[in-house]
Amino acid sequence: MKRGLTPHQAALRRGDGSHWLTLRDIMPLLWPEGRMDLKIRVVLAIIALVLAKIVTVLTPFAYKYAVDALTLRNGMPALVVVPVFMVLAYGLGRVMMVAFAQLRDAIFAKVGQRAVRELAMRTFRHLHALSLRFHLERRTGGLSRVISRGTNGIDTILRYSLFNTLPTALELAFICGILARSYGWLYALVVALTVAAYIAFTYLATEWRINIRRVANDADTDASTKAIDSLLNFETVKYFGNEEHEARRYDLSMARYEKASIKTWISLAILNAGQAFIFAVGLTIAMLMSGYAVHAGQMTLGDFVMINALMIQLYMPLNFIGSVYREIKQGLIDVEEMFSLLEVEADITDRPGAVPLRTGKGEIVFDRVNFAYDPERPILRDLSFRVPSGHTVAIVGPSGAGKSTISRLLFRFYDVGSGRILIDGQDIAGVTQKTLRAAIGMVPQDTVLFNDTVRYNIRYGRPDASDAEVEDAARLAQVHAFVMTLPKTYETMVGERGLKLSGGEKQRVSIARTILKSPPILILDEATSALDSMTEREIQTALRQVSRNRTTLVIAHRLTTVVDADEIIVLEHGAIAERGTHADLLKKRGLYASMWNRQREADEARRRLADIEHEEAEATDDEDDARPGIVTGAVN
Repeated sequence: MKRGLTPHQAALRRGDGSHWLTLRDIMPLLWPEGRMDLKIRVVLAIIALVLAKIVTVLTPFAYKYAVDALTLRNGMPALVVVPVFMVLAYGLGRVMMVAFAQLRDAIFAKVGQRAVRELAMRTFRHLHALSLRFHLERRTGGLSRVISRGTNGIDTILRYSLFNTLPTALELAFICGILARSYGWLYALVVALTVAAYIAFTYLATEWRINIRRVANDADTDASTKAIDSLLNFETVKYFGNEEHEARRYDLSMARYEKASIKTWISLAILNAGQAFIFAVGLTIAMLMSGYAVHAGQMTLGDFVMINALMIQLYMPLNFIGSVYREIKQGLIDVEEMFSLLEVEADITDRPGAVPLRTGKGEIVFDRVNFAYDPERPILRDLSFRVPSGHTVAIVGPSGAGKSTISRLLFRFYDVGSGRILIDGQDIAGVTQKTLRAAIGMVPQDTVLFNDTVRYNIRYGRPDASDAEVEDAARLAQVHAFVMTLPKTYETMVGERGLKLSGGEKQRVSIARTILKSPPILILDEATSALDSMTEREIQTALRQVSRNRTTLVIAHRLTTVVDADEIIVLEHGAIAERGTHADLLKKRGLYASMWNRQREADEARRRLADIEHEEAEATDDEDDARPGIVTGAVN
């Protein structure tokens, strides 16, 4: 991860927001490189925008001439001289104003949505490229909200900045020019000063409101994180009866959001009232000046009406631009959060000149590997071992010895502190991550499935596999028979994280997925430690099937699962304490033998307890049968 703060992160930390920096990053999305069709759409949308504003400014002239024509002349109504086409022109102008604006939006829709899609995809890919360390430190619910708000913010900024801010400025210029030319510079000055005061007040009030909105955003993100985390751990909440505890945690975040939202609405009311007051003062001044001119015979009644129409017409986009500015500011804040994610650099990247892994026999070598998540707490110490091609090597040891760290280093979720890891003689630090991970299959202890069908989850091992290949892999994993008993067989949904399946069923699906991937190297990371004895034996049979003729690294806690390994390596405090076959290690009467004996004693105690419970259950059944008045035979 990049050390120090990125530009967008620094802006967010300061609270000022480097909005020009964000706009600079967004603007290329308006003019996408290599997409002439989208560039043409942008040009056509701008043309429609200009035409809409020209029609908007000219329409009040038709209104003026119609009013003048209807004014009494020589004491007689002038209805006979009303130019009908002026009324028609006014109606047509009102229609064309809307028509050009809607045409503009329709033309630009593809540009805006393409930008949203592109940035969302860029962020999605980037998050998958980031290191495991990043994802362990981040909260999924918070990330999802940042991405959701960021993609919405992009659309807001593009649409509002191009189609509201620019048109309003254009309309203001047109109106000031018309007023100055037709009625004198004093009218243009009143309009300009009104707009300037309006914009200044809007800016100051919005800046004040932004900090309130930031607090609301933080509370919203926190509430979303707690909700998603709680729902993902639904069973755990039920196990401990902590529904009220979870509700209180969620409510605390929502209370913060409620408080910030109330402040947001109050500040919005103040902003709207201030804007209305400023514009009303400007409009009143302009109308007093125009009314005096009409009374003095310097203007017609049509001029009075037209000035009012122009001012009212300007108020609509000005009133909207206040909310536009707020939306753009909020969009910029949301997008800054997303860009701050895009600026985070992955800990693990392909080195310059990285080459594809050339998979041969699949030999694995750890050569004097040292590693620590925290420099003050070493995990692996000068670790060296070899897994010959086609052999099975087991890694065992007490909790915290560094067993699972070995699989993470082999997948290159982390880089070693010193030493090397070789596959077929190639240092994995010098090969591409994609080809490295394609060569390794993993059956983890905690199998997490996607909330999709059984077929999708098995096919995830190789997305281009046919249905027949998926079902063959399921047969090898001994899960096909079970799947065929499901209501929709392979099209059955497995639920969030596979919660509709048992632990053994999920594990078999995971094994089928790995079989379908067909990697030359296989890692079994405590793949049966969470299963009951019967299920464990069934899974072990499937694992022996999948590991046949593959280089297999078994990371295990239950020693009964590794007795057939070609070599067993015993880790203690990140270093090799013992190594050898199961029989050799028992003869040494060292750490492995001690662990073996403790597990055997624990298994024996569990068996004795199970026998006692079984005997007690049978005795209870016998007592029930012996009670008077209980008829055990058939009733005729």
